[in-house]
Amino acid sequence: MIETMIDVSGLKKSYKANHVLKDVSFTVRKGSVFALLGSNGAGKTTVVKILSTLMKPDSGKATINGFDVVRQGYYVRECISLTGQFTAVDEVLTGRENLNLIGQLKRLNDVKNKVNEWLAFFHLQDAADSKVSTYSGGMRRRLDIAMSLMGKPQIIFLDEPTTGLDPQNRIAMWDLVKELAAGGTTVFLTTQYLEEAEYLADYIAILHGGEILAEGTPQYLKTIMPQRGAQLNFQSEEQAAEAMALLNENGITIDSFEQKLPSLEKVFLTLTDEKGGK
Repeated sequence: MIETMIDVSGLKKSYKANHVLKDVSFTVRKGSVFALLGSNGAGKTTVVKILSTLMKPDSGKATINGFDVVRQGYYVRECISLTGQFTAVDEVLTGRENLNLIGQLKRLNDVKNKVNEWLAFFHLQDAADSKVSTYSGGMRRRLDIAMSLMGKPQIIFLDEPTTGLDPQNRIAMWDLVKELAAGGTTVFLTTQYLEEAEYLADYIAILHGGEILAEGTPQYLKTIMPQRGAQLNFQSEEQAAEAMALLNENGITIDSFEQKLPSLEKVFLTLTDEKGGK
């Protein structure tokens, strides 16, 4: 049975005359990687703030693990962890001390072993006793997520987790997200990087102009485009040259047939352009 971990219905939020969220609805399955894809200013962070109880919506409803984010915020916060766009680590402390502090604040049992486990999981053992001020951007991001995972929350919100990382560290972060999901953690990811959403997400929702324009698996989103093509591979160049005119008449053999779907980038640009930049 598929369990719904996050359920959002008719979410609206405005800042004075600026209608950031107009009518946002979606669901997130337990143990999946869900990507909320949108350009800068699309409202992705506003959605995350509402779901993590940092902000109240103007209207609509959202539940996390069955708990209402407005009326049952305490229980929601017991289920989740949030990693924002900017790391929230203490540079004066070492990596080990940062993790130990979070463990103590959460009153976890066996903090020492849990700290060692997360240091190993995020490949930070060698730098564990060095001050965070000496860490690279990728190391700080990994430590930040490790701190979020102390206590093993059921859901982790990653708000643009690879912003500012170089390509090598971005790929390393993608691998970590895959590992988290494989271990049963529900991952809610916001990103403006199309390849990131396509590589990581089981399910994608495209947010634009305060609304969800389309949602589904990466494969499904590619199939909804009205214009698609096909690629035919022939056994010889001669057959390919004659194919258009003689395919049916001469029974030319097709070596393989492959549906040519558009890229996720093409889907995103087409959908947002259709809305006139709204």
